[in-house]
Amino acid sequence: MNQHSIPAIIIFDIDGVVRDVSGSYRRALADTVEHFTAQGYRPTADDIDLLKSEGVWNNDWEGSQELIYRYFETLEQSREQINIDYESIVAFFQSRYRGADPNNLTGYIRDEPLLLQPSYLNQLTEAGIRWGFFSGATRASATYVLQQRLGLQSPVLIAMEDAPGKPDPTGLFSTLELLEHDIDNGNNFPAVIYVGDTVADMYTVEKARSNKPNRTWIGVGVLPPHVQKTSQKRDDYAESLKKAGARIVLSNVQELTPEKIQESI
Repeated sequence: MNQHSIPAIIIFDIDGVVRDVSGSYRRALADTVEHFTAQGYRPTADDIDLLKSEGVWNNDWEGSQELIYRYFETLEQSREQINIDYESIVAFFQSRYRGADPNNLTGYIRDEPLLLQPSYLNQLTEAGIRWGFFSGATRASATYVLQQRLGLQSPVLIAMEDAPGKPDPTGLFSTLELLEHDIDNGNNFPAVIYVGDTVADMYTVEKARSNKPNRTWIGVGVLPPHVQKTSQKRDDYAESLKKAGARIVLSNVQELTPEKIQESI
């Protein structure tokens, strides 16, 4: 590290932070629930946010399954009576999100707006800040956005297949190890900032702090685009992230400038 570098490491979530998934992952989730409830129920954006605010439904396949179960429970059916195959849920979801062609991405993934530009990551590098990604997205989906859309060369990434789901902090620790493998910190451990858009992301930081209290862990919340349509939604969502442990909440990840990082630590 050069002597002017900022002593911080930033790890980014991807969905809702690097790319807007309201018209892709969330749309695929709603399609899946609608399909498996025989058109009985299509969750709204608010329904999905409410589920995510519970802090344990980071995996959208499991979230789809949970909403299907809850729908049938309103019809007085117990979970044991509901015969839905998890693998079928995953396959249907993926056919919407990735598309039906197994060799080419033709689904909703192709239309995800980007929420940060490579120039922003270059700014961090110039400030001596190391950065990487820890996401609950599949490796294929995460790699597609990072390498093909953003043009990053083999970025540090821990994806769904590499670690337990959030809020388990194992994946955060693994990302950190990859980013620090060649630095001798002595006793000076740089602060770790995790940037995410959900309650589960903030819980992950809290769990990391209780597992490894000898380091500084900072949760930074980012408001995903779909909650920014009304000030009421915005405020409620920001409040839920703060309650879950976010030190600050931003409208866009690129507001987390080197200057702001220096202030945070």
